[in-house]
Amino acid sequence: MLTSTPDNKINIAVLAFDGISPFHLSVPCMVFGEHHGGLDMPLFDLKVCLALPGKAQAEVRTSAGFGIHVRHGLPALGKADMVVIPSWHDDLRPAPPALLQTLRQAHARGARIIGLCLGAFVLAEAGLLDKRSATTHWALSKAFSERYPQISLDPNVLYVDHGDVVTSAGTAAGIDCCLHVLRSTYGADVAAHVARRLVVAPHRQGGQAQYIEQPVPVLAADNRLAKVLEWMLANLAEPQQLDQLAQRALMSRRSFTRHFQQQTGTTVGKWLLNQRLAQAQRQLETSKRAIDDIAADTGFGTGLLLRRYFAREFGLSPSAYRRAFQGND
Repeated sequence: MLTSTPDNKINIAVLAFDGISPFHLSVPCMVFGEHHGGLDMPLFDLKVCLALPGKAQAEVRTSAGFGIHVRHGLPALGKADMVVIPSWHDDLRPAPPALLQTLRQAHARGARIIGLCLGAFVLAEAGLLDKRSATTHWALSKAFSERYPQISLDPNVLYVDHGDVVTSAGTAAGIDCCLHVLRSTYGADVAAHVARRLVVAPHRQGGQAQYIEQPVPVLAADNRLAKVLEWMLANLAEPQQLDQLAQRALMSRRSFTRHFQQQTGTTVGKWLLNQRLAQAQRQLETSKRAIDDIAADTGFGTGLLLRRYFAREFGLSPSAYRRAFQGND
């Protein structure tokens, strides 16, 4: 876990290159580089860096027709605690060898490397995703899989987090990914605070679909479904059977599951599991309650089931997760 003290800021480097989208560049800058006051926030020192060796500063042209003056080069990127590649060239050209070498060295040193959208191509080229899973913008998934067959690509999720290396889908999924990094490292309250300042959803699970193929018009059934979703969130401790949920929404089982998928991008079971895990995480971050009590409150029933799902989804036990935020029990 990255930690900071008043005298020890967390260094974050964000890559810039000619033709970069201002939106893609702004995403990590807004999440990690803005002053979000109001909580005991981590101390980030964010630098936008060039990918050109031998250049400490230069003007970078954006895809929107204006330029950005960048004051840092590869040395600053190589020293960072976290490196964010916010995108890459649309023609998927090879990355400069010096950039790839710097990324490998930063990763070997323990830096967390994040590839947003087409930035996943750069991480793959650097060899940081070999024999691992990853995601990228769905429209370039075929090109990614053809170029890097040794990587298990999942084009249907928002982000994939291996701890040391993280990849995300395109555009707004980069916000979800950065907030996820903030949440998994510093807790739900910090991520929710930043999300409120940015006026975005505080947390979307990485396994959620990147997009819905065919948007549907707003119907009366959608309003009924919204009320059911609210009830489900307020009653996570209760058994929630699909037939009973459909009845509550005044729909058939088949119609309910179809509308649920269209509105949430996932199945009822996966959505419910994600919400229960998220609530369990928050209680572990902020309380000393027994694991069995948290399991009962969040609908897992027993501590054994909570531990099983926690290990499967996060790779650690609830107790280890709690220690990461609160220290020793």
